Amino acid sequence: MIRTTPAPHGATRRYAARGTLALTAAALALTLTTGPLPLASPAAAAVAPGCSGVESDFNGDGIADTAIADPEATANGVAKAGVVHIVYGGGKGTLALTQEAAKAGSSAAGDRFGHALAVYDADLDGCSDLAVGSPYEDIAGQADAGRTVVVYGSPAGLAGGRATTEYIQGTGPVPGAAEAYDWAGYALAAGKSAAGVPFLVIGVPGEDIASGVDAGGFLYISGASTVTVGVVTQDVATAGAVPDTLEAYDRFGSAIAATPTHLAVSSPGEAQGTIPEAGAVTLFSHALTSGVPKPLGVITQDTPNVLGACENGDGFGTSLALVPYRAAGATSTTEALLAVGSPGEDLSTTVDAGAVQVFKLDAAGAYTELNWIDQNTTDVGGTAEAGDYFGQRVAAYNSAPNSTSTASTVRLAVGVPGEDAANGVADRGVVQMFPMIGAPGADKILEPGSEIPTPVAPRLYAGMSIGGGSGGLHVGMPYGPAEGRAVYVFPWTISGDGGAPTQTFKPGQGGLPAEANAFGTVVR
Repeated sequence: MIRTTPAPHGATRRYAARGTLALTAAALALTLTTGPLPLASPAAAAVAPGCSGVESDFNGDGIADTAIADPEATANGVAKAGVVHIVYGGGKGTLALTQEAAKAGSSAAGDRFGHALAVYDADLDGCSDLAVGSPYEDIAGQADAGRTVVVYGSPAGLAGGRATTEYIQGTGPVPGAAEAYDWAGYALAAGKSAAGVPFLVIGVPGEDIASGVDAGGFLYISGASTVTVGVVTQDVATAGAVPDTLEAYDRFGSAIAATPTHLAVSSPGEAQGTIPEAGAVTLFSHALTSGVPKPLGVITQDTPNVLGACENGDGFGTSLALVPYRAAGATSTTEALLAVGSPGEDLSTTVDAGAVQVFKLDAAGAYTELNWIDQNTTDVGGTAEAGDYFGQRVAAYNSAPNSTSTASTVRLAVGVPGEDAANGVADRGVVQMFPMIGAPGADKILEPGSEIPTPVAPRLYAGMSIGGGSGGLHVGMPYGPAEGRAVYVFPWTISGDGGAPTQTFKPGQGGLPAEANAFGTVVR
């Protein structure tokens, strides 16, 4: 079964996830606080000359840029060290961001630099910065302990200004210890809180807590002129008790999503009673106590007023998407919409067909379920079939976060990587797009060989890489024949057949190198 469960590479791991399907890229697969780390003077936190403040603008020219990860790429002759390709908007060129180019040390085999990405303005200078996770990086002899680096934007581009910051457990301001198979940096989320404070959240789903092997946790990094680091596990009570019980193989921190008001962290391996890998999603605010965010609650398929029921291998929370939401008549945006993917959901006798659930969250974390979406839902395209894994990935975008949210402004994309083509081509995959509120319907289906120009082939797993923001929905095609690997950009609102993508990034074109081991695994 396709899962985002962290998986080993080249080593025997301590457990085997239920039905895990091995793909070609790993991407498919305590002390609570510390003192502040000085980053910049208060004056430096103002918008710097040459920086625009535009979203995803790494070089400050006022045009959004694109980061495309190939964590399987060879870097400086080192296999699977990983590269993040930066395409500067407006035809300003490209950058192959290796660890050397990022001024973040040397590439090593199997690091998979770029397994996770997040874009935010970490130092509030008006140039966007890039957080890059390498969960399979060895630290001081500890295999796959993992690390995350923040590469700063500047008028000279990424890594053209201030020194890169790295976050490693047990180093500098980060508490804990780097241990084998922690997978720190497996998932990332970043942004700016409603109070205007930059934050970076780093998932550590392989963290062992006492006897809880792979119980998991996350780092919460907050601040611009100074930075504090808090560590959150399911046994933390500094800012209030974290709901649910810490158990082995919960893998808390496997998926993370955030808005200025809310933070959602999943544990898809969470057992509910005697039901293994049912999954759970824990909600937090950005209010901090000793650097630790305040827990608000937990959602499972057995909590009150949630559709469905916890079942073996549902993987509720395998994927998450979170966007701001403003109700009609509200004067500020204090609520959020949360999409939760459960790709292992069985529909009647259809095993691993998958489903996505949409919730509205209020400021206190209370939830209301708005939608259950699967391929058997009225007016939703396709047919629920075994092994479709509908919801393996989800992405969402609100084009008007400071206005009343409507079906046309709040959009949801769902990856269905196990979908077979009508002619029987296995695991071709599709991406389905919906309004995030109101009746879902079959708003749009993006298929390889049609809307997605990649030639149809088995095991393309379309829908394994989706994301984006104001520039549109990015659909990465990192698998299948090398000639078909690319990233395509579509508008969030599509009518009719949709036509061709509005932009294409392809290895060997537009200044990008020709190598494409897993080009487009993550796009931001």
